[in-house]
Amino acid sequence: MPEEIGALAAALRNGELSAVALLERSLARIEDLNGSLNAFVAVDREGAYLAAAESDARLERGEARSALEGIPLSIKDNLLMRGLPATWGSRALADYVPDHDELPVTRLREAGAVLLGKTNVPELTLEGYTANDLFGVTRNPLDTKLTPGGSSGGAVASVAAGLVPAAIGTDGGGSIRRPASHTGLIGWKPSTGRVARAAGFPAILTDFEVVGTITRNVADARLLDAVMRGPNVRDRSSLVLPPRSRADDRPRILYIARFGDSPLDPEIAAATDAFAHDLANAGAVVESGGCFFDLEMTNRIWRTISRAGVDYLMRWCPPLTDLAGASVRAMAEDGRTINGADYLDALESVRALRQQMVDVFSRYDLILMPSAAALPWPAEDPYPTVIDGQPAGPRDHAVYTGWVNIAGLPAISLPIGHSADGLPIGAQLIGGFGCDDALLEFADSLVI
Repeated sequence: MPEEIGALAAALRNGELSAVALLERSLARIEDLNGSLNAFVAVDREGAYLAAAESDARLERGEARSALEGIPLSIKDNLLMRGLPATWGSRALADYVPDHDELPVTRLREAGAVLLGKTNVPELTLEGYTANDLFGVTRNPLDTKLTPGGSSGGAVASVAAGLVPAAIGTDGGGSIRRPASHTGLIGWKPSTGRVARAAGFPAILTDFEVVGTITRNVADARLLDAVMRGPNVRDRSSLVLPPRSRADDRPRILYIARFGDSPLDPEIAAATDAFAHDLANAGAVVESGGCFFDLEMTNRIWRTISRAGVDYLMRWCPPLTDLAGASVRAMAEDGRTINGADYLDALESVRALRQQMVDVFSRYDLILMPSAAALPWPAEDPYPTVIDGQPAGPRDHAVYTGWVNIAGLPAISLPIGHSADGLPIGAQLIGGFGCDDALLEFADSLVI
């Protein structure tokens, strides 16, 4: 049976497959594999069966709502889905069951998708691996000793293991792109505002976090994007009309092989180099360059916004004070040292970086760089402490992604090769603000 949405949709329409049968396949795989992976933390069997039966009825009448009609999807556990727990990976929210869907989830449901359940996350989705005190560790289907990354670790595991054909995740600092690179999948992060958000958890990362997708091919990412994107009056950032653009036959690509002395796994470096050469051989104009912004500034922005956000959450949800894990409590303590002037300085630096991107993308169509600085590491460890023989800190593996969220840019992680041990390697292409369609079109044209 095919795994891609496009092929499954065709089989549903021509009667070769029913939505109920497709759902039952997913449920059977969850039953067989989820115990060893811990990808799903909640499954809505009753709701999914009802949705699948309704999809079959619409398909029989020739009234499919979209290309997603009858397609089972997983939803990341920091997104609200009515009737299922929304724990955000925290014991403090273990009993919270929303009575409504968050806006992107509503759009998927209205498009006929079968929303199967919730996938695991690190607590408050602020770490680059996936484990928490409520549900435990999530493991990489390609090697269960290793992490799938985070914070969309449960989401990528659900797709890589074939539990669902695609997953909905969020990306606030690389939380879709890096896990996708660790599991050989496509990770799509749209521009800020492209997918309107409303009726969800507090936006502790301001507008850095966006809703995106994990799929097996770019065509499926485009199908999901077409359903979820679009403005809504409840999200003013979505009302901005970004530039429209088309993919160029010979795009101008700035290739940044590495950020200065920041550690980078040599196999990732070699694979990304090879991908850059392939793009040039295919006709792209590829120019090599170095980090063009103040990396220390972006690190300060990330620390200020995220830590202040965690401190705010302690007030928003008082049980976190006693029930949060040690890592979250440490983040909150750090957040309490940040004052109003620090926060405003960070916001001003965000504005400056976004303005700088206007100049960069007046000269280039795309930026190419690694998706992650490290290959997958042991599943129980929050981050790799050594990369290419160099000591590495908590965010060194994530150095190539967080700045993209601060800048509000669209980016897509593509599988470009494997390590000598067979672990997948991803590279990301980054577009100018609002140039999502051109980026997706170009990525879809590549033979990977």
